[in-house]
Amino acid sequence: MTILVHPTADPLAPADMEGWRSVPVAVAVDLMGGVGHVDPSIRPLSPPGAQPRLFGRAVTVGCEPPDFGAVVRVLDIIGPGDVVMIAAAGNREFAMIGEILGGHLRRRGGAGLVCDGAIRDVATLAGWPDFSVYTRSVTPRGPLSAERGVVNAPVVIGRQIVRPGDLVIGDDDGLVVLSPDTVRTRLKDALDRLALEARWIESLAGGRTAQETFGAPSAERQP
Repeated sequence: MTILVHPTADPLAPADMEGWRSVPVAVAVDLMGGVGHVDPSIRPLSPPGAQPRLFGRAVTVGCEPPDFGAVVRVLDIIGPGDVVMIAAAGNREFAMIGEILGGHLRRRGGAGLVCDGAIRDVATLAGWPDFSVYTRSVTPRGPLSAERGVVNAPVVIGRQIVRPGDLVIGDDDGLVVLSPDTVRTRLKDALDRLALEARWIESLAGGRTAQETFGAPSAERQP
């Protein structure tokens, strides 16, 4: 029984990522045609308007519930701004993280966590304004062992492959994971889309019809 830890991936510099901070998840998902869009069943822990934005590099964790050994191990290598991405095969019966480990992750500067499985101690986790949490499920039942798993290997979370060092963005609408190549090459496209949306809003506020604003074809009137 082994916990396998791969070398820490750090392909993205802060300068590569910074421009994406202003990009909503919806814009990134539309831009990528759904690629990188994490299953919407993995939801923000806090209600809309109260969920801190999630933004940071992925540190991946592969678990075999009820074992959470890889989660314990990842806390020794987490860095400021990292996002712990826990792949737990959607298991709803055993929580992989809660207040104690989540609090330690936060103290080490982690930006937040995503769990494709279950978590617990949610009242405490949801009360941290500087720490963002997304999960598939909540349960009070904890893990039973800490002997297996993998850290910093490609994992599947919410039907998406997540690799160490990917950029993770989360808001009230959900989650998107962007590869380093996408981060470096598609920022201008994302900012152009934001500018287009601003023009749409200005057009509608200025009195133009929705048809004019969006260039929709004329409707045929029924006799």
